[in-house]
Amino acid sequence: MLQGKSAVITGSTSGIGFGIAKVLARAGANIMLNGFADAATIDACKAEIAGLNVKVAFNPCDVSKADQVEGMIDSTLQALGSVDIMVNNAGIQFVAPVEEFPLAKWDAVLGTNLSAAFYATRKVVPLMKAKGWGRIINIASVQGLVGSLGKAAYVAAKHGLVGLTKVVGLETAGSGVTCNAICPGWVLTPLVQQQIDAIAARDGLDNTAASEKLLSEKQPSLQFVQTEDVGAMALYLCSDAAQQVTGTALSIDGGWAAR
Repeated sequence: MLQGKSAVITGSTSGIGFGIAKVLARAGANIMLNGFADAATIDACKAEIAGLNVKVAFNPCDVSKADQVEGMIDSTLQALGSVDIMVNNAGIQFVAPVEEFPLAKWDAVLGTNLSAAFYATRKVVPLMKAKGWGRIINIASVQGLVGSLGKAAYVAAKHGLVGLTKVVGLETAGSGVTCNAICPGWVLTPLVQQQIDAIAARDGLDNTAASEKLLSEKQPSLQFVQTEDVGAMALYLCSDAAQQVTGTALSIDGGWAAR
């Protein structure tokens, strides 16, 4: 379905980003990977994507820096020939009560989770409009729709990302370009595993019991969303069937937001 198209996916050397990369590559898309990882991990990710018979490249840019994001898009054009799909996935987390929240952590979370998506979108929209086709997919969070204790910066950034999605969806309507947000609940990524480990250490639980405790607090299905479930939703948004889906926030959260 995506043969001849190219996708840039930020934060794609692990977790949700790499899951999306694999799904889009299986559909024929060339992939620009991005993220912070050691050389062995990067090489393994590139090899796995290349094994799906598509082109693959890697750019190590810090997505919180506008000039580096623009450079990544330029390098994608050189390496892969086009930017047809932009997946803004990179994210970081910090937890503290609002009155104790460090200013530097606020700036870092907003920079990586929100500003980065703006920088990339600003750069790729003209390219996509000129071709009359493009897909911008922002990986927000169910916490872009609801609040959560101790996560002032993350929740603010993800709510902002949903708002950005609506504006870009409106501004590109009718152009062949769509912009949508995917809002996952708990996905078993390294970031979430850290929270499970913290619960296990705090409450003296094993990994299974700690996982169940985490899920029971928010996610009625009591099951983790899989990274490739998010990839499948991204693939749908790239399809012709979704050409009139734009400016939306799509939940994949086991019922979290329905509470």
